[in-house]
Amino acid sequence: MHASMPLPRNAPEAQGISSQAIIEFIEAADRINTLHSFMLVRHGQVIAEAWWKPESADKPHVLHSLSKSFNSTAVGLAIAEGKLSLDDPVLKFFPMDCPAEPSENLKAMKVRDLLTMTCGHDTEPKSAAGGPWAVKTFLAHPVPHKPGTHFQYNTMGSYTLSAIVTKVTGQTVLEYLKPRLFEPLGIEHPEWASTPEGYSLGGSGLKLCTEDIAKFGQLYLQKGKWNGKQLIPEKWVLQATAKQVPNDQEGHSKIGIDWIQGYGFQFWRCTHNAFRGDGARGQLCVVIPDKDAVIAITADTNSFQDEMNAIWDKLYPAFQERSLAEDPAALEKLKQVIARLEAHPK
Repeated sequence: MHASMPLPRNAPEAQGISSQAIIEFIEAADRINTLHSFMLVRHGQVIAEAWWKPESADKPHVLHSLSKSFNSTAVGLAIAEGKLSLDDPVLKFFPMDCPAEPSENLKAMKVRDLLTMTCGHDTEPKSAAGGPWAVKTFLAHPVPHKPGTHFQYNTMGSYTLSAIVTKVTGQTVLEYLKPRLFEPLGIEHPEWASTPEGYSLGGSGLKLCTEDIAKFGQLYLQKGKWNGKQLIPEKWVLQATAKQVPNDQEGHSKIGIDWIQGYGFQFWRCTHNAFRGDGARGQLCVVIPDKDAVIAITADTNSFQDEMNAIWDKLYPAFQERSLAEDPAALEKLKQVIARLEAHPK
């Protein structure tokens, strides 16, 4: 039952985009330093997939912060099972790790604030001197802002969410998601690093293959439904991927326009009414509801906005409502372009 279930495959033209447009996207992507893989899903079918050698379809890739969107899904499922709520105070779960005299702001911090990166911190807490991540470190960090009012990217906050899921379910996020998410999607060998405290990293450290990322995006595009079953509540999908808080700080606008469109529950809003999970070094799961499309990318680059621009410039305008005439010559050329791809660190 849980054997790998690949997504269906089809020619680009059959799903309303020309092979030529995909060639132009891949050529633009290839100019960005060191992409590893790309997969395009339209109307639920994989219509293009490429790996830059030596990367390959069956090689798991570290997702970095794209892990956060999977972690938040575990929170949503635990909420749906009645194990916690968005408005639960964070301190409720950690009586032993709490500072002796918690500040009023720390007491006011809720699960929702961790999900939206609005814990109230001015700086992102880091583990001491490269030591292990610890919930105690997170809870000891000063909270100068009222939670919910100030966006500050916070990987330790995501880790604390992972710890909360373990506190209320008795399982790591990896164990908890296996029967609820990974197995139903046919994701066979998810790996997720954990800490000496016994929690999955949550904010990073998940390893999956490119198609696994694409399936996750497709599940969210389908509002949590998969093969006729509601795996994630639709309400959660809509909340998690909506703009919950503004994130248009000065530093973000320097990264690019797709970094100031708002933040959901460990998902970013994008231009073009799209949303994404993303991770350092260019890991992307971009969901474009208006075009019924999902794009998965793995990489080792620091040119995030260049990746997004290639999607908006080359693919987005090329999506057509109806299927196009077959174009065997362009499809053959696309295959040849893909066959030649090699990772090229610059």
